[in-house]
Order: sequence, then C-alpha cells, then structure tokens
Amino acid sequence: MKIEGITALVTGANRGLGLALTRALLERGARRVYAAARDAASINLPGVVPLELDVTRADLIEAAAERASDVQLVINKAGLSRGSSLLAPAAGEAFRAELETNVIGPLAVARAFAPVLAKNGGGTLVNILSALSWVTTPRVATYSASKSAAWSITNGLRHELAAQHTNVIGVHVAYMDTDMARHAPGPKARPEDVAAQILDGVEAGVPEVLADDVARSVKQGLAQGVYLGAV
Repeated sequence: MKIEGITALVTGANRGLGLALTRALLERGARRVYAAARDAASINLPGVVPLELDVTRADLIEAAAERASDVQLVINKAGLSRGSSLLAPAAGEAFRAELETNVIGPLAVARAFAPVLAKNGGGTLVNILSALSWVTTPRVATYSASKSAAWSITNGLRHELAAQHTNVIGVHVAYMDTDMARHAPGPKARPEDVAAQILDGVEAGVPEVLADDVARSVKQGLAQGVYLGAV
C-alpha cells in the first residue's frame, strides 16, 4: 500500500506518536487524514479532519466508522499506562483501565472498521503495541499484561482479516520521548523516527515493525529461547 493518495485514520492523534504519525501521513501525500482524539478540539494540525473518538465508548466508535467510511488505513494508537505493579493497592483498577483502552478499545475499533476496510479494498490495520508485550518490570506490570493481550489480539486479527485482504501490523517499541514515558529513565526513541518506520512498514506490507533496538533485542531473545523476565 502506498501512502500517497490514501485516506487514513489515527486514534490518539493529538500528541506523541499519534501526532507524529498524522504529520508523517500528510508529508507523504495522504489524501485525507482523520485525526481522532477524545477531545476533537485538541486537534490543531492544519490539513486533517478532527474526529471525536474515545476508544472505550462504543457509540463514538460506531459514529467514527460511519463518518470515516472512506478509510484504507486505520492506526490504533490510543493507549494508557497507569504505572502500576501487580500487587499495588490500586492494581485492579489500573489493570481494568488499561485493558479497556489498550485491548478492548482497539479491538472494538478493528471490529467497527473491518467492514469499511473490506469495502475499500482491504487496506491495513496497525496496532501500536510495545516491547513490554514480551517483557515486564514492576513499575508497569499491569500495562505489560495489557499489551501482551493486545499482541495476541493483533495476531488473531491478522488471521481473521486475511480473507478480506487486510494487512494487520503489530508495532513494538520501547520507551519513546512522549508524555507517557517522561518519567522513565534511559534512552528514548523519537516519535518521528518511529512514525517513519511504521509508514515504511505499511508501504512494504509487513506483519510487524520492531521500531527500536530494545524491541529488536527482546524479539531476538525470544527467538533464541532466552528468558527475559524483566527489563
């Protein structure tokens, strides 16, 4: 799929990687970009179509699928991290919130837009996952669990949508220089660099994008059967 001339939708498009993806889509010549966020007024990038979309609300997801009925590329970027360990007092609440936004929400978006993508030739669905889909740390253990579930769902969607010629891409990346990871130590990938790799992957039709050295190292360790209990 070539980016030039297509119509795309990005959830969580008002900041961080979502904003970087939206800008990159415009720069590569996308015909129309729906920039979705819980508060559509927070979208102030010229040239996009702001769209109200909270991935935890079925009514807004269905409304978005009706409004953006011409899309060929859907990028599930919206995400949430509560920064909780498994045994923290509020771990149950944190995990439920992360599951709603990181797992159930993207699945609901995929289910709503699958018929749209099929009608428009198949297209591509991108789910933003994490290197923490495969490893964990106590600081973000509930988040890691939610991303592991999202990885499994991404793989399932790839099988189920293949018949309608929809390519499903899972994106794995460690910490990025965004608000979500502002308190995390260590090196962080630039959202612009990650966005470029994702769109390269869309154009190449790959099933997976490993967007930084950490994600590539973790995937290599898994392939070699190395236990990666924490990062």
